[in-house]
Amino acid sequence: MKVDAPNSPVASVIVVSFNTRDLLRECLLTLRRAADDVSYEAIVVDNASRDGSADMVATEFPWVRLIRSETNLGFAAANNRAFEIARGAYIILLNSDAFLRPNALRLSIEHMDANPRVGLAGGRLVGRDGSWQPSARMYPSILNSLFMMSGLAAKYPQSRLLGRMDRTWADQFQPAQVDWVPGAYSIIRRSVLDRIGFFDERFFLYYEEVDLCRRIRAANREVWYWPDIVVEHLGGESAKTMEDSASISSGSKIELWRMRAGLLYFRKHHGNFGAWTSMLLDRWWYRSRALRNSWSKSAQRKARVANFEMAIATLKQAWRDTRGGTTSPPRPW
Repeated sequence: MKVDAPNSPVASVIVVSFNTRDLLRECLLTLRRAADDVSYEAIVVDNASRDGSADMVATEFPWVRLIRSETNLGFAAANNRAFEIARGAYIILLNSDAFLRPNALRLSIEHMDANPRVGLAGGRLVGRDGSWQPSARMYPSILNSLFMMSGLAAKYPQSRLLGRMDRTWADQFQPAQVDWVPGAYSIIRRSVLDRIGFFDERFFLYYEEVDLCRRIRAANREVWYWPDIVVEHLGGESAKTMEDSASISSGSKIELWRMRAGLLYFRKHHGNFGAWTSMLLDRWWYRSRALRNSWSKSAQRKARVANFEMAIATLKQAWRDTRGGTTSPPRPW
């Protein structure tokens, strides 16, 4: 096994860490076992974790290149710090709660070598129990958001129209050219990054990988989903470690981040109309759900009204914080 070649490794595996010490350890151990004979380097960017993640990496994995950030940079900016020092011809993005299955790294590189027009690709994400996770998606749009929020996408997953956001109608075992793949695992051609630029750091968390895939496709390169690359993914582990504050719960904070990023994305790629329409659609949906539940005789459904009202308040805050999607609030969000 080749870990950190003296010259340029074939791949640079980048892991952004935030308070997931034990999972990060498992991630790195799995990487080392699953790498086969691929020449790679591993770079961990620690986003000011409070659980000793950075010290664990320094002590137990001295072969890993460790970047310690004094503040939480978020996903985009943290990866960009690693991009600056990465030496591989391919960049591998790997979440700290994602674990490579055998041959995943080797197959990723073989596919990229065989398909020079591909700028970025992802694999098949599965849970601990092997259950499929959405691994190849269409771009967010007002129509796609409506299908998802209304529940129609979940009710009719085999519909090419209603299930198109997560491509739930597609055969998960068939490779496909797609709009974008989740950042839990992806392989990126370094030469393409150098051409189009790194992640847009206005996105603290969420939508940054969608934005990158859009820019890759705009540069006349392809984005692919390859199902023989299998990665076990838990999801949301860093969010679970966030401390609550008196003003906003950790769950509401994550929802605020998602809303901010969504407004930034729609403004960037769909202009003023896109940002306004996205905001109005969300507000209408939460308001209609609150009204519908308030009419119910069920105490459980009536209790949901407060959640929808909080979502509306969070959306208004996201609009103020981003000035309608035109400005990213200072990091950390």
